[in-house]
Amino acid sequence: NPKLDEPKMPKELPIISLEDKKIEPEDSFHTGLISDCVIDNQSAYKVAFDKIIFRNVTFTRISMKEIELTDVIFDRCDLSNVDFTEATIHRTEFRNCKIIGMDLSGSTLRNLLFQDCLGDFSTFRMANLKQVSFHSCSLISSDFYEATLQKMQFESCQLDQAQFTGAKLEGIDLSTCEFTSLGVSITDLRGCIISRGQASVFASLFGLKLKE
Repeated sequence: NPKLDEPKMPKELPIISLEDKKIEPEDSFHTGLISDCVIDNQSAYKVAFDKIIFRNVTFTRISMKEIELTDVIFDRCDLSNVDFTEATIHRTEFRNCKIIGMDLSGSTLRNLLFQDCLGDFSTFRMANLKQVSFHSCSLISSDFYEATLQKMQFESCQLDQAQFTGAKLEGIDLSTCEFTSLGVSITDLRGCIISRGQASVFASLFGLKLKE
């Protein structure tokens, strides 16, 4: 299991209000709590958030390509369909969040925890993930196409119809996850850790017949 570096947070966080603010390209926000609000219709690139807790925040119509997140916690937030393509994210946690359709294609992700998140249709295409843990998340139809996966953990996740084609699963343990089908090639699976029960799923995927 990867040992994650946790977000570094100061004890006191001043309140930051973003509700009526227009976020501009390359804006940066440091050390604060953003809570109980809707951040709507914002489009800006290379925005940076550092030592920020987002609590009970809903993001709608958000495009923040190349966003930089360092030491950030999202707690009970709705980030469905946000465009965070080519993000750089370090020491960040998503707790009890909706991340349905969140787009992290081409991102660099280091020391991330996704805990109890609803992440169906989320996209990590061609992203570079290292020291990333998904715990008790629904990742149905999520997309890890040609992603680089190192020191990854999928613990008790729903992975049905997730796409892993071109992503090497060597050393990655899927044995506690549930799925009836995965998008994956035989070469991608080399060295992947699965349970006995899952062996039959992969056998049927590749047209093999298991004899009792």
